[in-house]
Amino acid sequence: MMEEASLRESIVGCQKQERNDTKKSAIHAEIARVNQLPPNSSYAVHRMRVLNKILHLMAIERSRSQDEELELLFAGLSL
Repeated sequence: MMEEASLRESIVGCQKQERNDTKKSAIHAEIARVNQLPPNSSYAVHRMRVLNKILHLMAIERSRSQDEELELLFAGLSL
């Protein structure tokens, strides 16, 4: 029973890591795209600020509610 729970947690952890890696790749691709925009563009400046903030939030330990909030923020980006 304990081994089954541990295995389940391990699988969920791996799936979560894969999703994070996919999201980080999408964010880095968007950063590359935004870097092609004029540097004085207010859209580009704001978008870079948001993308960098998301990368920072993904790098730190989060609670479940913070995780959900990050998911909503990510969904709002339309990557």
